[in-house]
Amino acid sequence: MPGQVDATEPSAVQDRKASLAAPSRALVLSVWLRDLIISLAISCFIIIFLYQPVKVEGTSMMPSLEDQERIFVNKFVYRLEPIQRGDIIVFRYPRDPSKSFIKRVIGLAGDHIQIDAGRVFVNGKPIDEEYVPRAYEDERSYAQVVVPPDSYFVLGDHRSLSNDSRDFGPVGQSYIYGKAVFGYWPMDKMGRVR
Repeated sequence: MPGQVDATEPSAVQDRKASLAAPSRALVLSVWLRDLIISLAISCFIIIFLYQPVKVEGTSMMPSLEDQERIFVNKFVYRLEPIQRGDIIVFRYPRDPSKSFIKRVIGLAGDHIQIDAGRVFVNGKPIDEEYVPRAYEDERSYAQVVVPPDSYFVLGDHRSLSNDSRDFGPVGQSYIYGKAVFGYWPMDKMGRVR
């Protein structure tokens, strides 16, 4: 009838809007869920194969790395390039592989290492260690050793408090699983690990 309003029309419009809105909510949810799963998969891949977050426990690498500092360890880098003198590495402790240690590489395979009253000599030449402050130096001596093949001589930067190759000998390459590359906590220490 002219002039009369169909009472069902608003309801039909509302039902149609609701039916259109329902698929769009489901679509948004499915896209969001898909993105979440992809993000988690990528994160797992990065953590398992490339970078691992690690918490430094102890003071043997002070002042370069402090107790409770958080860093990322690159687990892939040594597949592409060799370990170099000066690298800060993370490795399984040779006497108890369930524990991990972090130290600086001082000697490579074949190097002659000697410590005389705290001064480190590599192949008969003293090395400059600006990362070891005077207060952290150690006056102990260590008889000359030749680093075996596929092994590395490692020392902590806080020489007077470090359990390192002076105590447990050179570290075999098979124990090494990464290079410390980036500090992310505390914020004032954020940046490349040196």
